[in-house]
Amino acid sequence: MTEDVLTRIEGGVGRITLNRPKALHALNTVMCAAMIEALLAWREDPAVTLVLLDHSGERGFCAGGDIRMLAESGAKDGVEARAFFHTEYRLNALLEAYRKPVVACMDGIVMGGGVGLSLPCAYRIATERTAFAMPETGIGLFPDVGGGWWLPRMPGETGLWLALTGARIKAADCLLLGIATDYVQSAGLEALKAAILADPAAIDTLLTEHEADAGEPPLARHQDPIDACFAAPTVEAILQALREDGSEWAIAQHDLLLTKSPQTLKVAFRQLRLGRGLARFADNMAMEYRIGARVVMRHDFIEGVRAVIVDKDNQPKWSPPVLEEVSDGLLDGIFAPLPPGEEWTPLR
Repeated sequence: MTEDVLTRIEGGVGRITLNRPKALHALNTVMCAAMIEALLAWREDPAVTLVLLDHSGERGFCAGGDIRMLAESGAKDGVEARAFFHTEYRLNALLEAYRKPVVACMDGIVMGGGVGLSLPCAYRIATERTAFAMPETGIGLFPDVGGGWWLPRMPGETGLWLALTGARIKAADCLLLGIATDYVQSAGLEALKAAILADPAAIDTLLTEHEADAGEPPLARHQDPIDACFAAPTVEAILQALREDGSEWAIAQHDLLLTKSPQTLKVAFRQLRLGRGLARFADNMAMEYRIGARVVMRHDFIEGVRAVIVDKDNQPKWSPPVLEEVSDGLLDGIFAPLPPGEEWTPLR
């Protein structure tokens, strides 16, 4: 048990509360293991009819994984980083296949690991404080925790746009893309949670009663150019399409992509294109584990963490420095099967 995650049964509800507010509830291996333990215990427990996943404090749901640890491990032998990925991805897969409804309260920042926790849930509640993003291309990682599964299944090419640009979107856009299923005002969230704890069987009625208006989604006006430009067959062709579009919005996306890790842009592009064609979530997680086991030890991730999180100069020196130098052979090596006995496997 860890104080960074609080697990208990309240009424007929299994409740998991992320409790690492100073780190914006960033996940570590112990936290993921604690959530797995609780979910497995409740899976066949007739006393638990629903699971509620929330967080303490007001700053955010979950800002991702313990990036510093991953970079420090990747700079050495990568063992600790791989152990984290293996455990976290098992948690993601457990949630995706969970037979009891899970409610995620996406109040505040939802990034990286927080996306992996929330998107598998049947009910995903956004508030006016929700800020959703997969910003991994900016630190040389990749949009993991199931990103290869969830993102290409969003409308049109919006998932690929999110993955490559790392764009941050709010609640109305989360509803538009199916990232969130419901919207409530943060001021009413505690009352909603209390009502769910009192009567979990009434979850649908309660969400309707507490529903609020998130407003118009700003992203709606950009869906057509996203679908047109990001449907291109390569990352280089996406950049060309954005240049040819020429609108202020398209040029802003183009210039933003040029700041990202070229390696990661091509990894994410291949990841989502492959993920779109997979039949099982577990197959996607096995693919992502192969990527993660290798990318975490490569220059761009260690350099991206240095530039964005450690030194905060925001001047990463990517290698290769341009898309044209990220070869198919380099990508093939990142995506290749791992040696026997080292592949990711889901929980039985």
